Amino acid sequence: MIDVILGLQWGDEGKGKIVDFFAKDYDVVARFQGGPNAGHTLYRNGEKLVLRQIPSGIFNEGKINLIGNGVVLDPISLEKECEQLTKFEGDLKKNLYVAERTNLIIPTHRALDKASELAKGHSKIGSTLKGISPAYMDKTGRNALRVGDILNPDFKNMYEALKEKHYVMLKSYGFDEDISQDEEDFFRAIEFLKTLNIVNGEYFINKLLKEGKKVLAEGAQGSMLDVDFGTFPFVTSSNTISAGVCSGLGVAPQHIKEVIGITKAYCTRVGSGPFPSELDNEDGQRLRDIGKEYGAVTGRPRRCGWIDLVALDFACMINGVTQLVMTKADVLDHFEKLEVCSAYSLEGKEIRQVPLRLDLASYQPVFEAFDGWHTDISRASSYDTLPEKMQHYIRFIDNYLGVPVKYISNGPEREQLIKI
Repeated sequence: MIDVILGLQWGDEGKGKIVDFFAKDYDVVARFQGGPNAGHTLYRNGEKLVLRQIPSGIFNEGKINLIGNGVVLDPISLEKECEQLTKFEGDLKKNLYVAERTNLIIPTHRALDKASELAKGHSKIGSTLKGISPAYMDKTGRNALRVGDILNPDFKNMYEALKEKHYVMLKSYGFDEDISQDEEDFFRAIEFLKTLNIVNGEYFINKLLKEGKKVLAEGAQGSMLDVDFGTFPFVTSSNTISAGVCSGLGVAPQHIKEVIGITKAYCTRVGSGPFPSELDNEDGQRLRDIGKEYGAVTGRPRRCGWIDLVALDFACMINGVTQLVMTKADVLDHFEKLEVCSAYSLEGKEIRQVPLRLDLASYQPVFEAFDGWHTDISRASSYDTLPEKMQHYIRFIDNYLGVPVKYISNGPEREQLIKI
């Protein structure tokens, strides 16, 4: 049986904490897509930790953590991440596994990412410059190097051949930067990667399923960044929705049971792209400051706005969401008045569907107003102890989406999660 946890907005919904919380009930936590552009934040005794590629179940003793074939893996970033975590977890090698079909990010992927983004000028999409898009392009172009290839005695020649293809592309951009230090770091990290548990991922996870093990599939980014269904072209390069679990781990769809969708109590977005409910005003800045809305990986300030129920309803539909987790609800404690986007308006006509291209027309948000609860909920331990005005806000979202909010996060720590 597989349950899925994924973000329903533009990423940064707080997936790391939620996966960490739920992981105790599972035998396996598996990342099924994305790369080091993900930043899943967890807190240990008040100390902030950011997981980029390692599954968020790594702190749960005895749990298997699998990096699936749908991920694009940066060995340099992985080695640094492991070094950061050893002081908390000790020997990561005993419960961290990497699928051999996982595609590698090599130094020229990052160079291509940077060159491509610079060439776009004002049309840039806000890439994290981690090499994600070029790595996925090599995957679909059948040029990629994969984790299993590092065990091939001819790996260095395979690497050089791919690098030369990239250099031709870099020259067309007029891009010429020295990557020798990155290459040195890369091959050192490859030696580290060889010491981890490299497995045939699809046989590995299907064997565990046959044994009756419970798997939690962890997504990265958010549903509105999905390459097919997100706000194209301002999207990531992978399928971030629940359908990506099957191709990203090598499992059949009948194994999937619960789809747990995570949404903030408001909305954020990093980088370029349409954002109908964005607040470019004092309320937007207050959301940013109170919610500490700055990228876990990039440090970039996030754009902030009221919750967008049109986009959220769309994300619930395409994912088959069965239950919702609302994070950062405590950030709204500080507001006298709240709003939710319940429709889009274009030339006087209201719609409640996400259009093909949100960026090509001036869709305006239609807001509904709510009284804020203006009460500190960080110490609340049950739904009944939450303010009535907050319960009204949640009931409205439940009714609009037709999917129940089952958990409310009222603070950053693992224990600050209220079950409804």
